[in-house]
Amino acid sequence: MSGRVQGVFYRSACADRARALGLGGWVRNLPDGRVEAVFEGSAQAVEAAIAWCRIGTPVSIVDAVEVVEESPSGVTGFRVTG
Repeated sequence: MSGRVQGVFYRSACADRARALGLGGWVRNLPDGRVEAVFEGSAQAVEAAIAWCRIGTPVSIVDAVEVVEESPSGVTGFRVTG
């Protein structure tokens, strides 16, 4: 995700939403100011998480969300890193 997504509780809120949806994965800040997230779970839950990412928190400004589909790796639980 790019835009104003660091310093606006984006990662924490993303993790809360992912956990509520029963997803595994992680979310982290990148050095260039973007945020990266990996979601694993049902297609419907992943789509709901991606939809949330496009909106973000009330104080974030999401300019773009790039989605890359990958094979699941079996990660469980959802955590905030970096």
